[in-house]
Order: sequence, then structure tokens, then C-alpha cells
Amino acid sequence: MSAAGPVGVAVVGCGTISREYLRNLTAFPDLRVLFCADIDLERAAKQAAAYDVPESGTMAQALAHPDVELVVNLTIPSAHADVTSAALAAGQSVWTEKPLTLDTDSGRRLLAEADQAGLLLGCAPDTVLGAGLQTARRLMAKGVIGVPQTALTMMQSPGPELWHPDPEFLFQPGAGPVFDIGPYYLSWLATIFGPAERVAAVSRRSRDTRVIAKGPRAGTEFRVEVPTHYSALIEYADGPAATLLLSFESPLPRHGFMEITGTEATMVLPDPNRFDGEIKIRAIGSDDWEVRPVSGASDGRGLGVLDMARVLRNGGLLRAPGELGLHVLETMEAIDRSAAGHSFQPVRSGFSLPEPLDSSWDPKASTL
Repeated sequence: MSAAGPVGVAVVGCGTISREYLRNLTAFPDLRVLFCADIDLERAAKQAAAYDVPESGTMAQALAHPDVELVVNLTIPSAHADVTSAALAAGQSVWTEKPLTLDTDSGRRLLAEADQAGLLLGCAPDTVLGAGLQTARRLMAKGVIGVPQTALTMMQSPGPELWHPDPEFLFQPGAGPVFDIGPYYLSWLATIFGPAERVAAVSRRSRDTRVIAKGPRAGTEFRVEVPTHYSALIEYADGPAATLLLSFESPLPRHGFMEITGTEATMVLPDPNRFDGEIKIRAIGSDDWEVRPVSGASDGRGLGVLDMARVLRNGGLLRAPGELGLHVLETMEAIDRSAAGHSFQPVRSGFSLPEPLDSSWDPKASTL
């Protein structure tokens, strides 16, 4: 494997989300995408051809490639643990789509495997590297809102069966509004406030079946196996608290609502599912919102892979590490347990993050 120059990358899993990843990964000079792998070899070949990736084939072939140093795991969630473990065993660092795994026990095993092998493990969402959140972190570090105290976050919709042609998996264990959408909001909250300490939650489910509204299977009824509305309170180890509402039960759709309130002002952040957006601040005694421009990277998915590649070469801390992914996963499991058992639930894992990115951090720069 090369010890200098661009980092060799293999993408495993060539489904829909791979398009945005490949578009960006092939545009970053510090990366060389060498291989596309999928259980569907035709799909892997198609994506390789579309983005000028030189080789395609099976996962085993990707892991055996002599110049691949970093594997991007874009497989379905149920395959995340096996694919990540195989790549680590082959000597490659791994960036994986959310969630890290389906449960915290297997997540801890993966982190231990990476640590033992001296490899890196990172986890989506990498919206935490985007201009929106990084600008907010820089402003909060300057004391613009005083000492951050609380957060109010919200995502409401009638449900993805109204637009998704195959929505069943979104209503099965490992999905629902908390496990599907929650990683975006919880990753941002953890990046701002640090590790959570305990949670309390309630959940609801209005009906046991839903009907697909669009696509070739419109009119098909399917079972709902998980709660579809959650309200949660989260206490953070350093003192702040957050209120989180995630719902597939609302006729009124609201996405990307996130407010951080400090001792001096309230800040409205961009949608945690985006890399850019607008920041608004309203100080105590003011009747108006002040709009602050955001600055930094807004390229989209793949920023976490690039950050990992640069850390591989230069050292330092990942900005979306596997430890953060594990903490978010444990927080989601605690929310689920709390709602089921009507009790506060602890969150015990932790993580470390570097200081906010400088606004000049440039994904399109050649630094390696």
C-alpha cells in the first residue's frame, strides 16, 4: 500500500446512495477510487463505468486490491458489521454509512477490531463536517450565544410511504423515525454538547398497517412493526439538555428544525441532513433575527471519507469517528428502551472530537 500521495479507495455497495458518494470521491484530489464492489456485479460495473473507476467486481476482489487503503461501506444496514469487519481484517480502514451496526455490542466489537489492527473506523453522517454545523461550532466557540444550555429539535412528516416506492424497511426494527432520521439530529447534538448521559422517551404508533401511495406497488398494504412517533429528553454529561421529536405521524411536515439556546441568545441551525444552509441568531432583548453566512465545505457525502484519508496520512482525530457513531447508536437504543419501559435510560459511551474545521478547509485541494 502507498504511504504517500492520494489514498486508494474501494466502494462496497453500489446502490442509490453510491451516486452522490462517487460523484464527490472521484472529484477530491486526495483520493483515488480504484474499485466498485457489489453483490450485483452488473450494478458494480455500471457505477464504475459512470464515474471512471478502473475496476469493479466482488467485495473479496476489492479487499484483495493491493492499493486499496480505505473501504467505503455503503451496503444495507444489516450488512454493515460483516463488511466492516472483513475490511478491517484485510488491513483497510473503513468509512461506513449509518448506522455503525444494528446494535451496540457488535459496534463495540468493530471498534476493538479497528483499534487492535491500528486502523481507522468512521461513521456517517458526515454532515457534521459541512459548512452549516462547522460555522455554528465556530460561532458558539466565540461565545456568540453565551454558554449553550438547551436544544429543541424536530422532524415531522406523514410518513415515507407517501413517496417511497418500497417503504416497508422503514417501518421495521432498525428503522422507524429514530433509527432512520435520528442519526442526523443526534450526531449534531453530540458534536455540539458532547456525550449524552441519560434519556427519557415516549413513543406512539397510530396504526398497525400502512399503504404505499406511489410507484408500481401503489395500494399495497404492509405491516408497521415499530413506533412511528417519539418524543425524547436527553441530558448531556456536561450539563446541557435537549428535546427531540421525531415522527412519521404528522399531517404537517417539518424538517430540519434545530435551535440551540444559550445564556445570551438562541441560534437556529440549518437542516442536519444538509451540508450548508442558513444560521440565524436572536439575542436577548432583540425583536429580530440576525442572519449569519456559513462558510466551509458543502460538497456533500464523502467529506468524512476525505477527512479520514487526510488523517491516515497526517494523523489527528477524525471528525466523524466510529466512537461518535457508536454513541449515537447507543443513544437511539436508549430512547427505544426508555419508551418501551417508561424509565430513564443511561448512555455510557463517549468520544473525542477535534476543534471545528477552519473555514478554509478545502476538499478540492491536493494536500497529500
